[in-house]
Amino acid sequence: MDRARAKRIAKQWMFPTETTSYMGGLEDRPVLVRSEGRTVTDSDGKEYLDFQSGQMGAALGHQHPRMTAVVENTMRSMMHSTNTMLNAPRLKLHERLGKLLPLPLSKSLFLVSGSDTIEASVDLARKATGGVDVIGFHAGLHGSTSYLTRSLSFNWERRKHSVVAPATQAIVTPYCYRCPLKLKFPSCDIQCLDTSLELADANFTTKPAAFIGEPILSAGGVIQPPEGYFKKLQEALKARGMLMIMDEAQTGLGKTGKLFGFQHEKGVSPEIIGISKHFGGGLPISAVCTTAKVARDAVKNGYFATRSHATDPLLCAAGTESLNIVEDEDMAGKAAKIETRIKGAFKKMAKEFESVGDIRGRGVLLGIEFVTDRVKKTPANAQTKMIFDYCLNKGLIFQIRGTRGLQNVIRLVPPMTTTKPELDRALSILYDAVKRASKGKRRG
Repeated sequence: MDRARAKRIAKQWMFPTETTSYMGGLEDRPVLVRSEGRTVTDSDGKEYLDFQSGQMGAALGHQHPRMTAVVENTMRSMMHSTNTMLNAPRLKLHERLGKLLPLPLSKSLFLVSGSDTIEASVDLARKATGGVDVIGFHAGLHGSTSYLTRSLSFNWERRKHSVVAPATQAIVTPYCYRCPLKLKFPSCDIQCLDTSLELADANFTTKPAAFIGEPILSAGGVIQPPEGYFKKLQEALKARGMLMIMDEAQTGLGKTGKLFGFQHEKGVSPEIIGISKHFGGGLPISAVCTTAKVARDAVKNGYFATRSHATDPLLCAAGTESLNIVEDEDMAGKAAKIETRIKGAFKKMAKEFESVGDIRGRGVLLGIEFVTDRVKKTPANAQTKMIFDYCLNKGLIFQIRGTRGLQNVIRLVPPMTTTKPELDRALSILYDAVKRASKGKRRG
């Protein structure tokens, strides 16, 4: 299908997309027809390095041969099953995931999307604690499928979603590069958290239930909270009888160099985590994981969560094999090596170009924040768009992200299977793009 026909179809039949959103201009972008490994191919036969990993669901690479084999074999035996009965692939996935989870996490339930896990996790926390109020980062994003997930996606303008869910409030994001309190870490003693909790306490409408956040705020601009933040937060939550929910959709299952993103900070142990994205190796399956105690307390109070396709044998078999691949092929170790290679290249760019303001992230979830002035940290939104356009034209896919009007962070999420030659090619394209966008603002 050529672009002209695609554009006609989009204009006539597709629901329109807001031009200012990250999906704006979709009809003018390449029409993808094939994928393999780390590349996707458009309708003109042009290949692109997919350093977005699809919508981060292809972190194992496109069409991993082990995933393809399992899906084909399962389709021949049992593709769909009622969730009112057990099936063998479902049981195998519960067992496989349970053995990987760090204690005291042990219980899991399966859903379809990352947004599903957020809605189910919040309900789980409310049922287990008897509380209602939920807090989350003001630069956080946790889905768009429901009244609740949209209300908790504070990085979006909530007024666009009409009336928001009650008992949901934002706390200050620990965005050290752009500290809202104008302080410096570590001398700040993480004052942003203390201030946030004082305001939260004043605004709670009833007994609080939970905090929800990402170990690295991906859509907000690859924002990495400082060391010690989550440990301090965990202590504060326990004092208030609240649970910690970690949204591991974009950080879990190896992508940060550890199995889960929260494991980078010693002593942090969330009561609930949500996993999705590449959990199914590209197929739509997600999971809410929790402790035996939280599960028991919630069920006593009537907790229930499911979807029509939540326990499909096909999806469960894919989930089991993806976990096998993550462990067998040491995907976390591969992600850590990719981080070293990419960050090394980023640091060289920073020495050469004044526009490189900050370098952030872990594993294969990495970002560069671009500025027009390093002292003032003026966001280079226009230059970042130039970098994106140049890279896309040269065959490199990624996304621009940022927080509330900032669209100056490029987010790279290459598959964990990416090879050194592919990394070198991508970084070469990116270097050329930054050089062109910098226009004489090179250092020295």
